[in-house]
Amino acid sequence: MTTALLTHLDCLDHRPAPGHPECPERLQAVMAALADPQFDGLYRVTAPLADLADLHRAHPQAYLDQLQAAVPAQGLAYLDPDTALSPGSLQAALRAVGAAVHAVDLVMAGQVKNAFCATRPPGHHAETATAMGFCLLGTVAIAALHALDHHGLARVAIMDFDVHHGNGTQDLLWNEPRVLFASTHQRPLFPGSGAADERGAHGSNILNVPLAAGTDGAGFRAVMDHQILPALDAFAPQLVLVSAGFDAHRDDPLAGLGLGAEDFAWATARLCDLADTHAGGRLVSTLEGGYDLEALRACVAAHVAVLMERSE
Repeated sequence: MTTALLTHLDCLDHRPAPGHPECPERLQAVMAALADPQFDGLYRVTAPLADLADLHRAHPQAYLDQLQAAVPAQGLAYLDPDTALSPGSLQAALRAVGAAVHAVDLVMAGQVKNAFCATRPPGHHAETATAMGFCLLGTVAIAALHALDHHGLARVAIMDFDVHHGNGTQDLLWNEPRVLFASTHQRPLFPGSGAADERGAHGSNILNVPLAAGTDGAGFRAVMDHQILPALDAFAPQLVLVSAGFDAHRDDPLAGLGLGAEDFAWATARLCDLADTHAGGRLVSTLEGGYDLEALRACVAAHVAVLMERSE
């Protein structure tokens, strides 16, 4: 088996204002890193558009209509001060969701062992009916709900190590006991959610472990070892999803944690261990944040290299 890489050129056509950190150059940096010969063994897949049925698992039609109506014919339309639509933005978001859903289908069918979705815009801040934090659609939450409903799984785990709390994923899955959403994130920081006492409607399907500014790789690994991984192991997921944000890197301009590429590689290996134990190795990762381009390149390369090693 192998690792799938899902992406689409449409994801370059989401174009916020010049100087915006969530820029097309992010995806270009990722794809440049994955063009290295060490990644020649990737199974490269063109991301499809998301189906309306999958979007409806998370978002009401009225919200989808609102997004569609807001897409400008030219220029930018601002949904909030940080989140803008360009003419190609919604199409890009539909490719991102389509990539994650198709990646789930690939791993569930046994065509690949794991997958990485190199797409943008990110999705983990998009709430049920609110776009925010550069995000339009709840990509990883939709992928989880697709796995539950379409593939009949009973337990799906999501690990979100983006430096910003995935408030959208939490909102979309608050009432879903079949998903365990676990998150490490800097707090206080945007969006302000993610306190340890936010545990979900059932008191146990959300696990937030806030990290103080300045937390380094050793601190992150300790939290993973002593809190996150034991909880995920006890949940025994049949599929592992990863919201792979790399903005906890020490060089990222939007936050203040101190991780390096080696820490993301370590976390990826531990999550692969979890997937091997409970899910036949089935793991799907989708890109979230990461705004220093050189750090993003290094972190994605480290992350995907581990996925490939574990898929052999």
